[in-house]
Amino acid sequence: MSLPTRNILAAAVSAALFLGLGACSPATETQSLSVQKAKAGGADRDAGELLAPGAPGLAPTWAFAGKTGIGTSYEAYADGHYQDTQANPVSRVWFSLAQGIVTETMFGLIHNAQLKELQFVIQGKDFVDTEKDNTISSIEYLQQDDAGRPLSLAYKIINKDIEGKYQIEKHIFTDPDRDSLVMRVTFTAFEDGITPYLYVNPHIDNSGANDIASVEGKALIAHTAATDSSVLSVRSDVDFVKAQVGFVGVSDGLKQLQSTGALTHWYQSTSPADNSRVGNVAMTAQYPSLSPSNGKASLSVNLVLGFGKDKASSLASANASLNAGYAAVLAAYKGDDKHQGWSQYLASLTSLPAMARNTADEGKLLYTSAMVLKAQEDKTHAGALIASLSNPWGDTVSAEVGSTGYKAVWPRDFYQCAMAFLAMGDTQTPRVAFEYLKQVQAGAATPGYSGTPGWFLQKTHVDGETEWVGVQLDQTAMPIMLGWKLWQAGVLSQDEISGWYAKMLKPAADFLVKGGEVNLDWNHSQITPPKTQQERWEEQAGYSPSTTAAVISGLIAAGDIAKQAKDPQGAADYLSAARGLEQNLETLMVTHTGLLTQDGKPAAPYYLRLSPDGLPDGDAKLAANNGKAALDQRLILDAGMLELVRYGVRSATDPLIRNTLALIDDTGLEPNLRLKYEFLAKDGSTIPGFRRYGNDGYGEDTLSGNNYAEGGSNTQDQRGRVWPFFTGERGHYELALAKAEGKLTEEKRQQLIRTYVQGMESFANAGLMLPEQVWDGVGNPSRYQYVHGQGTNSATPLAWTHAEYVKLVRSMTDASVWDNYPVVSETLAK
Repeated sequence: MSLPTRNILAAAVSAALFLGLGACSPATETQSLSVQKAKAGGADRDAGELLAPGAPGLAPTWAFAGKTGIGTSYEAYADGHYQDTQANPVSRVWFSLAQGIVTETMFGLIHNAQLKELQFVIQGKDFVDTEKDNTISSIEYLQQDDAGRPLSLAYKIINKDIEGKYQIEKHIFTDPDRDSLVMRVTFTAFEDGITPYLYVNPHIDNSGANDIASVEGKALIAHTAATDSSVLSVRSDVDFVKAQVGFVGVSDGLKQLQSTGALTHWYQSTSPADNSRVGNVAMTAQYPSLSPSNGKASLSVNLVLGFGKDKASSLASANASLNAGYAAVLAAYKGDDKHQGWSQYLASLTSLPAMARNTADEGKLLYTSAMVLKAQEDKTHAGALIASLSNPWGDTVSAEVGSTGYKAVWPRDFYQCAMAFLAMGDTQTPRVAFEYLKQVQAGAATPGYSGTPGWFLQKTHVDGETEWVGVQLDQTAMPIMLGWKLWQAGVLSQDEISGWYAKMLKPAADFLVKGGEVNLDWNHSQITPPKTQQERWEEQAGYSPSTTAAVISGLIAAGDIAKQAKDPQGAADYLSAARGLEQNLETLMVTHTGLLTQDGKPAAPYYLRLSPDGLPDGDAKLAANNGKAALDQRLILDAGMLELVRYGVRSATDPLIRNTLALIDDTGLEPNLRLKYEFLAKDGSTIPGFRRYGNDGYGEDTLSGNNYAEGGSNTQDQRGRVWPFFTGERGHYELALAKAEGKLTEEKRQQLIRTYVQGMESFANAGLMLPEQVWDGVGNPSRYQYVHGQGTNSATPLAWTHAEYVKLVRSMTDASVWDNYPVVSETLAK
């Protein structure tokens, strides 16, 4: 296939050689290209052809969730908030990278996606390639220190043609002073007839089914028909030779190129002026062709995506970023004498240098994790920490209706992140995060709620809007635990913790003791602790070791705070309840009639993942879920009981803990029930990885290779994979065990670092993103050809995984478990 010979304008060639960013005047911006486009291609086109046919296009989906990078600008707090002023503007743009291209990009609130993907299409003499499908991609950080540690979330991606005919190099970051995504793109051709095209698939305001696109002047514009629609404007300092818009899979430029080898229809809009036609749209623009001399030819382009609440503001953002210049914007992103950027944030983390010395990669993943965790905070609602900047298995998840995916607040994941910030020496973020939690606590201010106040909502948008309404008692305990840690660290004063006790922590502790009636949305329940409506995997009701570990620790922490707040009755009630729960742990959650065996002998007693009714010796079944049939409670293990050790409820030498771990480590268990798998670390040694629990179906289908619930329903052959943060949880336990046995020598500490710290580092991808799940080698590796030990399409980066890594490094640095609660073990020992 080949395109007709095009006349490349001298002005465009000249612009390609210019290394700074340029701009056009506002007057030029609004000039219609109808006449230019009608003449393009050598033939006049009637006005009717300027309107793209084929609405609504193919059904929209989100992008691949295995991100190799995420980014946003660092913004400093002003009095615990993000305050957007002329002197200190706040950029509210986030982007993600996957499969070598820009994927979901957000503007406004952190969950408000505006873009599914932006990639380049390359046409040669006899081929049409897309970056995503036809290149070999590499990624690295654009700004690094001498040890190779990233200093900002700015990326360099190089995509090489599989046959060596061309190369695309991209530098990607945001403008910290504007709502813009900036890219420096260099195309290099190694043969004649290479023509690059820009291809943009907008998903405005978190949906891909309601969009309108148009070519306006030298910009591509996308928005919805809503009067309050966000607007995306795409600008380039190299003029497009031609540009068109269309409906995905029907009239868009990629469809034309792939079908006919040429762009024959240069549609200028997807809707009439009344905005009456919407759908899944794409915008395509042609750049000048490259004709090599001396073996190669290059074209450099500076591309900006500007966002705004109207066309004028989005264009203004794009133009201002172009005018500011590539070098200036990149310098501001990292941080310079006028901007607090990522390098200043890293420098403020007082614990980071010592922690970096206790990694196996000289701190590369540690520095990345620090920025990744901070990047997953909303910038309108300061302190709102989300679970992941991704939609799990997004490329088969419908984008017709808006969904937050993992871009939302769970107090459990939230707690892990806040504790990681504190571990690195960031005292501001966990304090602001702790104060934010009041917004997501159930009570009179929760729309539609009636019943007992105090528990924390299961999942919310960053603005506090309720999304999921299950009651998870660990998510109610962890805010108390976080408050206690901040108080002990001196981040909260005695007066401040007493104030928070009265307005947030006491209602939470009261709920942990008494429970109560809950009425919200579908949830009309009576909660009776320690039985939780949902345990930490949000799937089952019953008596959970991991949940109960948090409840006991939360109550003891609440009792300690109550004494400070001069509430002796509350202190007595909480401590009494905690002791009662601790004394009944084995009765409620340890089976003596277990069905699992080891070396041909009964393995009981051992902790269950969950006991639905608190009768662990009975034959009660856990509920069927994620496509998996219900099984006897005595068959299902998880490592949740290690939270009892982490927080201080049980010693690491506890026989029941060790007996349960022996079963978890048994690789001879049948594959559906097996938890432990082994992987190779970067130095060639063997490292452990663990699944969530036996009979887990939250993952890809082992027979078809399909994504989780692809097509909208679960299948019986789905399988949950290995989660890297369990390697961190086990590392914390092994550290605690070595200390308890008096065996924590320096040699032992280094061995733990090589096994568990290096283990987690080995699960990171090329962009140093840590995934939710990695491929365990069981079943069909699917259309993505997953590699053993590498992340799947579930969710990457997962904030919890990065947080667990940070906490593990801090624990190894201190030779003491970071999120242990000495007050718990001391209180229970009395």
